[in-house]
Amino acid sequence: MTASPKLLTHTEQGVLTLTLNRPGKLNAIDNELAEALLQALEAARDNTAVRAIRLRGEGRAFCAGRDVSAAPTEQDLVLVQSVSQALVGHPRPVLAEVHGWTVGAGFEWMLNADVVVAAEGTRFKLPEASLGVFVTGGLTATLPAMAGLARAKALTLLGDEFSAREARDWGLIWRVVPDAALQAHGLQTAQRLAALRPDVATQFKRVLNQIGLAGFDQAVAEENLAQRRLQAG
Repeated sequence: MTASPKLLTHTEQGVLTLTLNRPGKLNAIDNELAEALLQALEAARDNTAVRAIRLRGEGRAFCAGRDVSAAPTEQDLVLVQSVSQALVGHPRPVLAEVHGWTVGAGFEWMLNADVVVAAEGTRFKLPEASLGVFVTGGLTATLPAMAGLARAKALTLLGDEFSAREARDWGLIWRVVPDAALQAHGLQTAQRLAALRPDVATQFKRVLNQIGLAGFDQAVAEENLAQRRLQAG
């Protein structure tokens, strides 16, 4: 695996911590970051030292979505979707530890995790419709499954900003903690996941996703098609 300064990795007590590391860009996703994250997730599949994965962001945000300083490309779409598929299909439980802005593709990656802990000051938004692009990450399956179809339509079409407490009340995240306690609580929760018997954790995740996210693969395919139709004008 080729190391990238845009993704920090650390393994301790069975927890692989993957830190998005573009703090000056609010961890906006470019191809190098997405490729590094995808490679790290794939490498962890066969690493018996990894029993849980903790995904977090460096600096003032978890992830501000795709880096819009350049026009979207086919490779952008492929990589973002591949990371989402790797998170959902990973045999290890994944914890997302979010704070600050959690927007667009960053929000979509958060929903791909199995357990989400958010800082109280986290702000969420899905701006894709207003930008003339489509969502990714299987969001058309994960968001309705977690928040209901009516709310999923409103959040994606209107793109309103919402808070961590609203996200929790709508079923999008597991727990809200004070900002200063986020890292400690996130690590502690990831360690609890790592303490589970690996085969038990894998089977719980597999069956829950198979039943609760039965349309995930179809959602990814339909999102790709919608994105290409919009790009074609």
